[in-house]
Amino acid sequence: METVMHTATAKRVRSVRPVGTRAVLAELDGLQDVLALQDMLNKSPLPGQVDVLAAAETVMVVGESAAATRAIGARLMELELFAPEVTDSGLVVIDTVYDGDDLADVAELTGLSVEGVVAAHTGQVWTVAFAGFAPGFGYMVGENEVLTVPRRSSPRTAVPAGSVALGGQYSAVYPRRSPGGWQLIGRTGARMWDLDRAQPALVRPGDRVQYRAVREVVTAGASEAREPEKEHHAESGLRILNPGAQSLIQDLGRRGFGPLGVSAAGALDRASLRRANRLVGNAPSAAAIESVNGGLTVEAVGDQVIAVAGAPTALTIESPSWLGSDDGDVQPGATRTVPMAAPFALLDGEVLTLGAPESGFRNYLAIRGGVEVPEVLGSRSADTMSGIGPAPLVIRQVLAAGDHTASTAVGAPELQPDFPGVGVTVLDVIPGPRADWFDQEALDSLCSQEWLVTPQSNRVGMRLDGTPLKRTREGELPSEGTMAGALQIPPAGLPVLFLADHPITGGYPVIGVVRDEHLDLAAQVPLGGKIRFRLVPDSPDFTTTKTPEK
Repeated sequence: METVMHTATAKRVRSVRPVGTRAVLAELDGLQDVLALQDMLNKSPLPGQVDVLAAAETVMVVGESAAATRAIGARLMELELFAPEVTDSGLVVIDTVYDGDDLADVAELTGLSVEGVVAAHTGQVWTVAFAGFAPGFGYMVGENEVLTVPRRSSPRTAVPAGSVALGGQYSAVYPRRSPGGWQLIGRTGARMWDLDRAQPALVRPGDRVQYRAVREVVTAGASEAREPEKEHHAESGLRILNPGAQSLIQDLGRRGFGPLGVSAAGALDRASLRRANRLVGNAPSAAAIESVNGGLTVEAVGDQVIAVAGAPTALTIESPSWLGSDDGDVQPGATRTVPMAAPFALLDGEVLTLGAPESGFRNYLAIRGGVEVPEVLGSRSADTMSGIGPAPLVIRQVLAAGDHTASTAVGAPELQPDFPGVGVTVLDVIPGPRADWFDQEALDSLCSQEWLVTPQSNRVGMRLDGTPLKRTREGELPSEGTMAGALQIPPAGLPVLFLADHPITGGYPVIGVVRDEHLDLAAQVPLGGKIRFRLVPDSPDFTTTKTPEK
């Protein structure tokens, strides 16, 4: 898609707010400036730039390190913004049947006839401003505001995949069946998200879209025909006898897909994953099993080298009744224990069981060579929010061992850090980017009380209970980019601490962001555990006054 830059007077970023130590939030005067900055950063990335997450009035830029992020924030304040003029190339056409359940309501809300709504929707070009909510869900803004309508007062629990909808000033297509509160005006057979395509998202931020009215929906097939999958029997690996409460395949996650609505996912306790992999001689990013609260039981298929790191727990190995050895080292039906954070052999047919953690919450079981499952967008991680990656492990499933080793030798046993127990875990928090939605009393309350981790917590976020925090502003914040570690405060005032599978954008103010170095510790706080936050105001001091236009 070709672009030509205007020569009009340049505009600038209005302000830059720190989002923890690894991201900054650029505030702009409107959506056109958002599109301009997004276009510039995508075409000419700043040094250390990892991700660009545009939203209604902001652009969040994620850096590869704290130092790179500080430099990015300073550079953003210096940039001159020029709106791109887009040619007619690269237009995505979406065939739509206009028979949505809310079509008549939209007509009434806009003062148009039903035919007028269809004409207005098809008669303008829409631009994908940003992505979020779900992979493939693009927030599209039109050339006019004729179809600006409020969201439904009561969201639907299930919106069919392919539904064409309006919400606020935006239009979008639901890529898969999901809850939703937008006004439904039609449906399409276009595949908005297809992992079989080289570019999974049909539309990406910056793309231009035109809807075309048709009488029938034609469902697009997958981009490539697949051969029927043959049943695969691993010759070497692990058989799942009991997955426990939940066991998932995780590596270090997928980076750089935020603009498509895909979070990083990956191991919540990254240090423990790296430790387990290091002990068996794997590459740091090799896939392993993340298990919560004990109960995981696996059987060796072939002789394996295993290590378990994370929450300290009893590791028990039972030898099968038929297993023996020439020198008598292994007795049939015998049991033995092995230490945490140390490599050990799990012979063919032996069964390893992880007990309930003595402290902490999550374990990481690494097998030499790594767990061999297909990569999705460059990672083997399961993303519970979007459904991308391998499904949760089930009984009798066999995981094949891969060849993702980094050393010919295993590592020496390692000491592990202390893990959260029944006491209080202290997490450092950097204020902002929306701490100004709260007064000093709310900030003091955030840090003075002990927050209880509720059973509603998961890999998306930790839901905390305590004395609610009160906002000083009315209304809601336009959706903006967010990240793991963000402490979002919904209207009820109880914080949600975002973890690796968090949504890419959010509309509740973030009072602070847990330091990246403390996220591994947060991941080990068990359900029913307590957290105390400690403000660490060491974020960069960016200029927040708007540069006057010449």
